[in-house]
Amino acid sequence: MRYLGVDLHTNSFTVCCRTENGKEKLATYRMSELQLFLKTLKDTDKLAVEATGNTRFFIDRVKPYVDETIAVDPNKFEVIKSSIKKTDKNDARLLSWFLSKDMLPEARLKDKKQSQISSLVGTRDKLVKLRTTLLNKIHGILNGHGIKSKKEAFCSEKALDGVLAMDFDAIVKVELKVLVEQIRSLTEGIKKLDDQVKQSGEKMKGHENLTSIKGIGAKSATVLLSVIGDIRDFADADKLACYFGIVPRVSNSNETEHHGWITKRGSKIGRTTLVQCTMIAKRYSPYLNRFYEKLRRRRGTSKAIIATARKLLGIIFDTLKNNRVFEDFPNFVLAESYNKKNRIGVDF
Repeated sequence: MRYLGVDLHTNSFTVCCRTENGKEKLATYRMSELQLFLKTLKDTDKLAVEATGNTRFFIDRVKPYVDETIAVDPNKFEVIKSSIKKTDKNDARLLSWFLSKDMLPEARLKDKKQSQISSLVGTRDKLVKLRTTLLNKIHGILNGHGIKSKKEAFCSEKALDGVLAMDFDAIVKVELKVLVEQIRSLTEGIKKLDDQVKQSGEKMKGHENLTSIKGIGAKSATVLLSVIGDIRDFADADKLACYFGIVPRVSNSNETEHHGWITKRGSKIGRTTLVQCTMIAKRYSPYLNRFYEKLRRRRGTSKAIIATARKLLGIIFDTLKNNRVFEDFPNFVLAESYNKKNRIGVDF
């Protein structure tokens, strides 16, 4: 048995090959020499590589030649981060040693389609934020010239034409013209991404299940599925909540235990989408609304929203895990092909 630790970069990678008797052999390859490296592998090898931008590409190439591949979660593998001797060779050594002891924290690698949609959603989010920044800039320019306006007033083509028609000096007109052109370009790009997200999302496993939950639209379902990936990766709803970062930080010392704000680990887009869906779903679901109102009176609005979002995430977990589709979500009635006449309990 050989244990291979790989310190991966965009143009090269360093490999430490550790045998069962503890002997080590180090080698560095250019990415152009990947085929040469593949020829050195054995079908009994175990290989570990830190999760980075090109890890999927690397693992896809290596996987057919070895017994097992592990993508290591760098956020949980603090040994390399805190290492005094921070070199490629030392990092590869540490990976191979911990791999031989079966002590590496594994990162989740989604399948190719899920990763592509996740990237698509992330790009759309960046473009929307950039467009908002430019719209705010127009608002600021007008406000600086004594023209009162609302930030959301420039979202239509007619409103943008109105901005260009305003009487300003030449310098300001050039600035506004460039801003309007960029906003229009971004809007066109966002529309193209929305069309692709919609088209791709409808083909995702679990899309019909999530859209049957009143409050989760087609786009939101696609975003949530792109974040979740394979629901079988999560043992229970609590593990999924940890992945979304909507569980509280816990500090435990001696006999004192303190629960703080949520961890906010994982996908920010996923959390934002989940909260938005929660605010809509509670309007239709008496179960979620009762839970929200009861907690709001005791703990305040912010904590009630997050707690209700976690409750909805539990329903999402149960729905995907059991392949459920709702006919009447507010009353938890399943569609005909999923035992329409049977009501399921609300204790998710």
